[in-house]
Amino acid sequence: MKTFSMRMRLAFWYSVMLALALSFFGVSAYFAMRRSIHITVDEELHARAQGVRGLIERAFRVDYTENLEDSLREHSDLRTGGELLQVSNAQGHWLYRSEIMSQLDVPRPQNPSAKAYSLRYKDDPLRVLDQVVTAGDRTYLIQVATEMDDYYAALDRIKALLLISIPVFLLCAALGGYWMSRHALDPVDQIIQTARNISVQNLSSRLEVPGTGDELQALSETLNSMLERLETAFKKITQFTADASHELRTPVAVMRTRAELSLRRARSVDDYRETVAQIHSELERTSDLIEKLMFLARTDSGAESIPFARVNLSEIVREVCAQGSALAEGKQVAFHQNLPNHPVWVQGDEDLLRRLFLILIDNAVKYTPANGSVAVSVLEKNGAAIGEIRDTGIGIASADLPNIFERFYRADKARSRETGGTGLGLSIGRWIAEAHAGAIAVESTPEHGSTFQVRLPISRNGS
Repeated sequence: MKTFSMRMRLAFWYSVMLALALSFFGVSAYFAMRRSIHITVDEELHARAQGVRGLIERAFRVDYTENLEDSLREHSDLRTGGELLQVSNAQGHWLYRSEIMSQLDVPRPQNPSAKAYSLRYKDDPLRVLDQVVTAGDRTYLIQVATEMDDYYAALDRIKALLLISIPVFLLCAALGGYWMSRHALDPVDQIIQTARNISVQNLSSRLEVPGTGDELQALSETLNSMLERLETAFKKITQFTADASHELRTPVAVMRTRAELSLRRARSVDDYRETVAQIHSELERTSDLIEKLMFLARTDSGAESIPFARVNLSEIVREVCAQGSALAEGKQVAFHQNLPNHPVWVQGDEDLLRRLFLILIDNAVKYTPANGSVAVSVLEKNGAAIGEIRDTGIGIASADLPNIFERFYRADKARSRETGGTGLGLSIGRWIAEAHAGAIAVESTPEHGSTFQVRLPISRNGS
């Protein structure tokens, strides 16, 4: 099925609506003029009928009925429009009948109407008014009429003018509407052409924004905003792919090198065991990296759903602290916990919240040197549950703070492969906090330590 352009559709509907409007105007104007003519003629007929009525009533008051026919003839000859007059008595006998009314043979109605009506006799259109008058003991029917030829001829001329002018005007308006729609949509063509030329290679290109203050400007700005988001997302994906490739390439290269070295010459069992242990360590790190990459991929696609339930945050953090204490003991780092004895209820997923705090505690222990300390606390404040992890480690430079939650970002040389980190933990931690309608913040001073704070909304009354 062929589809028409927006210009054609706009011009078509503009023409249809204009045609309906002009047709309504033309029909309304024609019938309004016709009604106005009838009202004017009817008023004149009523005035003439009243004049004849007055003549008859005066004749009876002065007892001049014998010469009533002469009086009517004289009245008809002297008054404008009097040539269309006829008067009959109750028996249907003509008391007076003008020559024209006699020629037209206008009949006497059986049931006279109180309103004027239109008739056509011998192709002559008439407007007739019947009026019954009672004088003394006699009843007469007065019929006055007006020829409508001139009036209807004028209406026909107006009708012809409307039938000719409306199509001509509609054609001109349709052409003008098409021209205007084409001119108005030219910027849309420019937007389409520019958008077609934008590809992966030039995502930084932007549409020209017309300073018109209308929908086209809003459309251009919206598309530019979308392109900016796409460019940012594409850069992140590209960087993420490059970083992931680098992170995966390094352990694979290490494992390959160690395997090749062990195969170059015969070695002792202990040497082989040491090589296998090193390869196993790299495999564990690589597996952890792949698992984290898959988790982030699921969160990006929206496939990671969270089964929310009412959980006790203080109990979850207490379980994580048991693991954190073992990690700290292995590094000779003092570990302190300050957890409330009463439940701190939040809406969330136990496994994800446990993972969030384990990431933060593991980082705190990992980057705190021996004889340092790590402190974990949970408290309620202003309707929020706050989990805080404070350490006396190497700290984070202020220039690095805005980026530490980015994927694969490492603040300094200390945050290297030697620590066993992948640069993905804090990214995962931030996603977990935000997925629970919470937030994660950090304060840090180099060489003095860092404080990570997780804020989650309190769940009350089972909600």
